[in-house]
Amino acid sequence: MPGIDECLLQAMVVPGARGAAIVDWTSGLALGAIGETPGGDVEATAAETAELARMAAEYPSFAPDDTAPAERGVKGLPVEDLIVTTRNGYHVIRFVETTFDSSVFLHLWLDRETGNLALARLRMADIAERLVLG
Repeated sequence: MPGIDECLLQAMVVPGARGAAIVDWTSGLALGAIGETPGGDVEATAAETAELARMAAEYPSFAPDDTAPAERGVKGLPVEDLIVTTRNGYHVIRFVETTFDSSVFLHLWLDRETGNLALARLRMADIAERLVLG
């Protein structure tokens, strides 16, 4: 079972990967990062993506009342992943289930011309499932 560094290396193998990070969305701190970051500041990017993840995880708009907690994603979260498309890239945020509070996500930044969004989603789901934090 891979840890943070190995998971980040695996994320960078995804075609078009420019950078990756594992972030705690309650604090906005990067637990690990590799490659490039938008704007060049790992901590600023971690904090900004944490705000987006927090909104998706906590707002009731993403969790209809008729959705049973067992049908939701990570630890009852209604969202499995988020995809943000920009003019030059994709940002894939994948929530990670942990033994503690599940407030961690993987962030992968892909080049829009060389990235494969479908493959990135599949690989991020696999990485998130196997990630061991402790």
